[in-house]
Amino acid sequence: MAKGKKKSETVFLVCKETGEHNYSLKRKPGGEKLTLKKYCPTCRKHTEHNEKKK
Repeated sequence: MAKGKKKSETVFLVCKETGEHNYSLKRKPGGEKLTLKKYCPTCRKHTEHNEKKK
């Protein structure tokens, strides 16, 4: 049998200031953790969001 492909995993982007889960995305497992500047509706401004697994 052929080896199965690595499935993508669901990852949440959490606001650094409030700690709320604002975004979710699917990505391949492994690699570095994401840190992006995204809009936080609670803060009503762009803040750093870190990757957190489920």
